[in-house]
Amino acid sequence: MSDNPFGRVITAMVTPMHDDGSIDFDGLKCLAVHLADNGHDGLLVNGTTGESATTTDDEDYDCVAAVVEAVGDRVKVMAGCGTNDTEHSMRAAREMAARGADSLLVVTPYYNKPTQHGIVEHFRMVAEAGGLPVMAYDIPGRTGTALATETIRRLAEIPLLKAVKDAKGDLFEASRLMAETDLMWFSGDDVLNLAHLAQGAVGVVSVVGHVAGNEYRAMIEAVDAGDLPRAREIHTRLIPAVDAVMHTSQGAIQAKAALKMQGIIASDRLRMPLLQGPAEHQEKLRAGLQASGLA
Repeated sequence: MSDNPFGRVITAMVTPMHDDGSIDFDGLKCLAVHLADNGHDGLLVNGTTGESATTTDDEDYDCVAAVVEAVGDRVKVMAGCGTNDTEHSMRAAREMAARGADSLLVVTPYYNKPTQHGIVEHFRMVAEAGGLPVMAYDIPGRTGTALATETIRRLAEIPLLKAVKDAKGDLFEASRLMAETDLMWFSGDDVLNLAHLAQGAVGVVSVVGHVAGNEYRAMIEAVDAGDLPRAREIHTRLIPAVDAVMHTSQGAIQAKAALKMQGIIASDRLRMPLLQGPAEHQEKLRAGLQASGLA
C-alpha cells in the first residue's frame, strides 16, 4: 500500500526511562531499531503507552527526533500530538512535523467532553496545523467521549485525516464505516486484531507488538493471502501473551516489564502514577510470553 503513510504493523512505543525517571534516549533509539528489525514498518511515539500524560512537550519533541534519527529511513514514524486543548495540540503538531514525523495521531479530546461538532473542528484544525496525514484515535474508555458514526463520516471529509485507530470495540460499526468511507482502519486493541483485519482493517497499532511484531506481520500477510486458518493459528498462539500484557495490569507497565525481561530495555521504570507491577504480575507475564513462544 504505497499510499499508506502510517505502515501496517505499528507499535505504540513505550518511552524507556532511567531509574531516576529521566528519559533514556539511547534506550529509545535501541528499542526503535529492535522494532524495525522485527516486523514493524511503523512506530508510534508519544502515545498513551509512551506515558504521554507525564512527559513534557520538549521531551515529546526530542523523542520524535530521536526515533526519526534512529529508524526514520526504515519505518514510518507517527507522533502523538493530541490533547484536550486544541491550541496546544496545534503547536505540538507543528513541532512534531518539524522534528521529522511522517504522520500524526490525534486522540479525541478527553475530560472536557466537547460536542461532536467541536470534535470535528478540533481534528480539522490540528490536521491543518501539522500539515501531515492524521490518524484519529477513538478510545472512549479513556477519553469519555466516543466518535459517533456520523462524526467519523465528517472526519473522512477532512483531506489530511486518513485513518482511524479503533479502540471502541464496535466491530459492526467499524465494518460499516470501512464500507462507506475511504478511511484506513487500524485495530487499536490487540484483543481484536484478527477480527479487525479479517473484516478489512489495514493494520494494527499495538502494545503487544513490542514482543510480537513478527507474529503480527505474519498475521497480516496471512489475511492478505486469504489464509484465515494460518491467521487464526497465530491469534490463538498469542492469546496468553495478549492476556498477560493487556489484562493483568496497565499496558505500558506490562510492556516495559516484558522488554526488560527480554533484555531490550535496561529498566522498567515508569512515571507516577504508574508503578511497576508486583511479583505475581511479573510471573503471569513471564508465563504468558513463554506459552506464546515469545520468551
